[in-house]
Amino acid sequence: MISPNSNKSPLLPTAATLSLTSSPAATAAALGHKSSPWQTAVALACVAALGVAAVWHGTMGFRVVSTEEARRLAIAEQPRTLPLPAARDPAARVTLATFFYARCNAVCSAVGSEFQQLQSEILARGLQDRVRLLSISFDPRDGASELTHYAQRMRADGRVWTMTSVPDDARRASLLVSAGVVVIPAPLGEYEHNAAIHLIDRDGRLVRIVDYEQPAAALDAALALAQAVPVGRQ
Repeated sequence: MISPNSNKSPLLPTAATLSLTSSPAATAAALGHKSSPWQTAVALACVAALGVAAVWHGTMGFRVVSTEEARRLAIAEQPRTLPLPAARDPAARVTLATFFYARCNAVCSAVGSEFQQLQSEILARGLQDRVRLLSISFDPRDGASELTHYAQRMRADGRVWTMTSVPDDARRASLLVSAGVVVIPAPLGEYEHNAAIHLIDRDGRLVRIVDYEQPAAALDAALALAQAVPVGRQ
């Protein structure tokens, strides 16, 4: 135990103690220096500028307020080819895709219901030669039997709506990164993940992301893209 009367020199402020000071003036005082009002003002201005710069970078120039909005804006400004052969339709149709896992009973079911409505609309309007639906599983447990069971449960018509998975871990991770999809394991074998409708052009490029609660807007966007003449085919 250190005696209260021990002849010890005061401890100099350390990096750890300085990092906990609440202001530039307090830091200067801890170092034994006096700061003038203008020095304090300059220091505060620098801190504020750094804060504004961080916010500007994190919000993509103050244009977004969430990571999901940032993902959608990034895709809209720079469409990207997905590393998934199934993303490019052999019949050269535009694709409306969603990421899911077959065991999901929460948001995936809601998205599945929206796809059911889209399937009915596509068939009713005879659009199956221009637009198709694709459900992409990110769950390594989803094999052919799981996808078949899910397709049956959703009453998917193979002419319009197909399911696919990516068994290879590295390729699956690459696909999720390319699409900006975040998948977080949750208790009981569940996942937290992005839920949206992804618009993919004839060449397998992800060009836009739409709320899954706006299937009509997604279909309109797909039809507009289907009518556009692809670059290089004009």
